Amino acid sequence: MDILYRRGRATAAAVMADLSGDPNSSTVRTQLRVLEEKGHVRHEEAGLRYIYTPALPRRAARKSALRHLVDTFFDGSAEKVVAALVGGEGARLSEDELQRIAQVIEKARSGR
Repeated sequence: MDILYRRGRATAAAVMADLSGDPNSSTVRTQLRVLEEKGHVRHEEAGLRYIYTPALPRRAARKSALRHLVDTFFDGSAEKVVAALVGGEGARLSEDELQRIAQVIEKARSGR
């Protein structure tokens, strides 16, 4: 999906060219077909080729993926997500990042 969002549109061969490693052509095509069946991708035919494009704007896909992640790994709790991001040894947020997060929280409190 990242490749399609970056390129805007691409053939399976172009997607393969952007993937690291040595991807298998049939695997890439199968994955694109599955993404299309799930409504994430659409295609148009250009001769014998399919040209794939994202079905949703990146922002909408990001929101849906984030909701799925929060529901799956954090029991639907935004608090648990924030705790995982800012707490613990792995979190090394700068003062600027913490300040921006505090501003986002303040905007949410005030309803802006």
